[in-house]
Amino acid sequence: MNGVLSGSITYQYPPRRYNLPAGLLKPGKNIFVVRVTNTSGKGGFVPDKPYWLVTGNDSIDLKGEWYYKVGQVFRPIINGPGTGTPPVSMQNEPSGLYSTMVSPVINYRIKGILWYQGETNTDKPQEYQKLLPALINDWRTKWQEGSVPFLFVQLPNFMEVQYLPSESQWAELRFGQLKSLSVLNTAMAVTIDAGEWNDIHPLGKKVVGERLALAARKLAYGNDKIVYSGPLYKSFVKVADSIMIDFDHIGSGLMVKGGGDLNYFAIAGQDRKFVWAEAKISNNHIIVWSDEIKDPMYVRYAWADNPEGANLYNIEGLPASPFRTDN
Repeated sequence: MNGVLSGSITYQYPPRRYNLPAGLLKPGKNIFVVRVTNTSGKGGFVPDKPYWLVTGNDSIDLKGEWYYKVGQVFRPIINGPGTGTPPVSMQNEPSGLYSTMVSPVINYRIKGILWYQGETNTDKPQEYQKLLPALINDWRTKWQEGSVPFLFVQLPNFMEVQYLPSESQWAELRFGQLKSLSVLNTAMAVTIDAGEWNDIHPLGKKVVGERLALAARKLAYGNDKIVYSGPLYKSFVKVADSIMIDFDHIGSGLMVKGGGDLNYFAIAGQDRKFVWAEAKISNNHIIVWSDEIKDPMYVRYAWADNPEGANLYNIEGLPASPFRTDN
């Protein structure tokens, strides 16, 4: 800022917040210079993030046109024996993360396990349906603590909103995570309302921790009086030209967060061509229908990369997991 180094962050995801010393800003024109070092792509600013200068109760929006130039371009580093360059990071080697970060602590006693991962597996969501239960069973075997509680976070909403029902690998992986609840003594925190379309590492971590804490109080500490999960798809039955959905973990009852109509339900006939559906709560079931589908067969809820506006919750304020009735 005005020629004075004001801070740096060398990791991709944290928010850039820099405190400027008093007197650094001056009346009139001030010059910001931002140096970006990136190892893939072309770098730049993330769209729709806040960029501003704040002083007291005043703020100045910094979005707009910036001058830029490419400072330096480096050739790719080729790793391997005889190249004279260091080996690749262990985190990218088979079992590298397990060997360096998990295996060393197996001799410690644990009360439970928290797991938040899956973004890098969205290109193979069917595979993840086998990998996650395998991971749970393997770690329980390694720690020799029996069916120690395993709590995991379902992937949040991410990427651009789609305005028509569509296929989604992120939704497929979330559904695989939902199915992993069939493993004994597991729980899942639903976070489709806690993500950001432009940030794979969203800043809203507090709500994730709170929902995991509810599950821990139930599974690890035996509190049977709390509602620790949002509604989870249980079963469906066809009723005339509609489909009725039944849920587990309805708590004190189902509700539409914010009131109004239920969003993000889609329905299809035998051809699996999904259209947006009408949906309503009836005696803590969900009735789903569409005038376009006379013989409905399948229902999906929040089936998208970013199901922004999905609003089925229980009265305790916990969101329903995305689901589908078709296989």
